[in-house]
Amino acid sequence: MTPPDLNLPDDIEALKAFALAMAEKAARADVLESEVADLKARNADADERIERLTQILKAFDRARFGRRSEKLGSSTIDDEQQVFVFEEIETGIAAIKAQINKGRERPDVKRPPRPRKGFAPHLERVEVVIEPEDLPEHAGKRKVLIGEDVSERLDVVPARFRVIVTRRPKYAFKNEDGVIQAAAPAHIIEGGIPTEALLAQIAVSKYADGLPLYRQEAIYARDKVELDRKLMAQWMGKLGFELEILVDYLFDEIKKGGRIFADETTLPTLAPGSGSTKTAWLWAYARDDRPFGGSGPPMVAYRFEDSRAGECVARHLNGYRGILQVDGYAAYNKLVRSDRGNDGVTLAGCWSHSRRKFYELHVAESSKVATEAVERMAKLWQIEETVRGQSPEARVAARQQTSAAIVAELFALWQKTLPRISGKSKLAEAIRYAISRRAIFERFLTDGHIELDSNIVERAIRPQAITRKNSLFAGSDGGGRTWATIATLLQTAKMNNVDPLAWLTQTLERIANGWPSSEIDALMPWNYAA
Repeated sequence: MTPPDLNLPDDIEALKAFALAMAEKAARADVLESEVADLKARNADADERIERLTQILKAFDRARFGRRSEKLGSSTIDDEQQVFVFEEIETGIAAIKAQINKGRERPDVKRPPRPRKGFAPHLERVEVVIEPEDLPEHAGKRKVLIGEDVSERLDVVPARFRVIVTRRPKYAFKNEDGVIQAAAPAHIIEGGIPTEALLAQIAVSKYADGLPLYRQEAIYARDKVELDRKLMAQWMGKLGFELEILVDYLFDEIKKGGRIFADETTLPTLAPGSGSTKTAWLWAYARDDRPFGGSGPPMVAYRFEDSRAGECVARHLNGYRGILQVDGYAAYNKLVRSDRGNDGVTLAGCWSHSRRKFYELHVAESSKVATEAVERMAKLWQIEETVRGQSPEARVAARQQTSAAIVAELFALWQKTLPRISGKSKLAEAIRYAISRRAIFERFLTDGHIELDSNIVERAIRPQAITRKNSLFAGSDGGGRTWATIATLLQTAKMNNVDPLAWLTQTLERIANGWPSSEIDALMPWNYAA
């Protein structure tokens, strides 16, 4: 029976055409239905992938920012690797979402507005006003402004070179002898082409941001500016020489601290005349009094050496009297020998280094004792979080109340376990490491100036490991010393939340203009004022 609202044509040809059109329409509907089913399947797959990536991201968030008890110790993945993982997961999620929304006029679900904390007030604002189009029907009508929608988007103008043209006119007086002219401004590189701002840019890029000179050379070439890496290297050598006095002063300030940290890392250096590299070392010494309520600024100093021998640290810290917090490297033990002139040094241990040995066994699920040790150690860091920034006396009181018992239980566990296991096992190695250093490990229980670990100096030395990886090696011993000098000041600036580029530019300008050495403290990064 024909539906009453369907008017079929009486003509046969027209009826055939109608039937053909209906068949095509049905075919298109089938294709559309198939496409919709395929799209739903792809969306379901994408949702599953997004959920999987999101769960991974949450897991890494817990690993990085969770409580110590959740982490059970340090991760085998360092901070830089974790950041890389976060970036790649977020990128993957965004790519999948973009694929889902491709071709749609608008997403299915409108994202709720999120509060935005706004952009820094010092950033330049460029106003763009978009007026509505004047249409014919608007002719003769008067517009009245009743409001506006305002949005802000972050833009960037790529860094670009400019040329400072300095003119110094010469004058003579009529009917008089002599010529007058303003003195030429002083510069770090006398008679050279770089301003102090350019020198600071190159130094910060290399020694703070891990961008070697050969990469900078290629970047600058894109702006049709030819800066040979050899020339830039010579400039950096000059900077290192000019800044040495600041680093010596800074290192003296570090050694005035009642407690400092020490660590060392390799710095491959090109051996003269051989074309190959040798292993040199960057020794790092850090001071940060904030954890025990001190008001002094944080700082770090690097020292370049071609050796890791104990005589290096003995020379660096000659005359130091105070607490030296370090890892288990035996070279530091020489500082407490009275015949070295450093009998006033008290060594404190780093629990993180001991924990890592047990943590490796814990994650491999190869030792219940290691897991128990890691779980108990995690409680120590929980306690430390509650007393960070408090006075030394308050820190000791909290540690004596809770941490002392945990430490005693740990050493009791290790001493009971050691005779029962193979002396060649990894667990025995980890236990011997801790037991042989018991005195310096327990020292934090009775001195509130001491930290549970030496992470402060490890964080300060990590940027140099990244720069080392990107640069492959230092070009020479002199290059290594320059590296240590400039990196000292830039890393200290960052530790004090000071823009290293702005600070170094200002400092180089001051040095070029004869800043008095009696006022060197004003040049320190922590005293920087724009």
